[in-house]
Amino acid sequence: MATDYNSKSKLTRDLSISLLLYTLPVLAIYLYFKLSNGVVSESHISLPSFLQFTKPAFENIRTWGLTVFMLVLGIIEFAAGLYDDQWTGEERKIDIISFLAPKLILPPVIAFFSLTVLPNLIPNLENTLSWVPFWGGFFLIAVADDLTQYWYHRLHHQVPFLWRFHRTHHSAPYMGMAMLSRQNFIYTVFFSQIYLTATLTFLGLGLPALFVLVIKSIITLTAHSSIAWDKPFYKYKVLHPFAWVLERLISTPATHHAHHADTSGDGVGHFKGNFGNMFFIWDVIFGTGLITRQFPKSYGMKSYKQEEWYAQFLWPIFKSKKEGSALAEGVLSVPLTQKANIVSQNPSYLEQVQSQS
Repeated sequence: MATDYNSKSKLTRDLSISLLLYTLPVLAIYLYFKLSNGVVSESHISLPSFLQFTKPAFENIRTWGLTVFMLVLGIIEFAAGLYDDQWTGEERKIDIISFLAPKLILPPVIAFFSLTVLPNLIPNLENTLSWVPFWGGFFLIAVADDLTQYWYHRLHHQVPFLWRFHRTHHSAPYMGMAMLSRQNFIYTVFFSQIYLTATLTFLGLGLPALFVLVIKSIITLTAHSSIAWDKPFYKYKVLHPFAWVLERLISTPATHHAHHADTSGDGVGHFKGNFGNMFFIWDVIFGTGLITRQFPKSYGMKSYKQEEWYAQFLWPIFKSKKEGSALAEGVLSVPLTQKANIVSQNPSYLEQVQSQS
């Protein structure tokens, strides 16, 4: 009973902090407007002069560059043997289908929402935020998009029914570009931040949304990669101050790989935390983060039954025929515990991130 009360109390506290965080960009824009005596010298429609040269690059990255970057990074991972021959059978099927299907089906869904739903739902509000300066729009979308995804992600780990829509992403026994898009399609379609960002774009913040999307995508891609680009920051002492800031600000391979570990009690794996996508700062603020600068020895789930690709991709429309699977017919809920592997912990390597509230 006390545990339930403490959980509810923490959830209430975290939601209250979130509401405050959502208001910060709005407050900053309001103060900027007041301090400039109501005169806005810049608009999101035109980038600040020092960023003008980046616009074509960001537009190309958005349309085709991210896909190419993902494929090239994936080829490098395979060539380096970073998958340990684990990409076989059902793993290949679910990864490839999860990569292709959203690219074919999601664009029409988002287009319908942006071009049909929003004009009918809020017809008089199109471009009403076009006066917002670029930096204000960027700050607003970055916080609104990523904080919303933090909560979407966190709730899919903490609510048993929702977990089964997200477990597909965690079933992969490896990290890398192959499993980056691996998701239950229903989880992807209802990505709450997609529609929030589409709404803010409709309201006139399209250019800041472009920059946020590209930067967030690069951070997310590299955090999932099996190429541990952050290791040099931990190895060389001169880079430690930068590493300290970096690992608390954004998701890195070390922190996100810990989230995908198949254990939760070895001092490295942190299945029940490290929910941040672009920003890791949310985990720092809400006390759900664990920073160790170490990488898990293995990934995935101890309870994984290598379910059929269609069950992983389209549960609950299609159910698994594997006995004991959480996706099988008649299974109502499953415990959200990972097999704990309790070992001695060296305090110099383990750092439990504390809430800053």
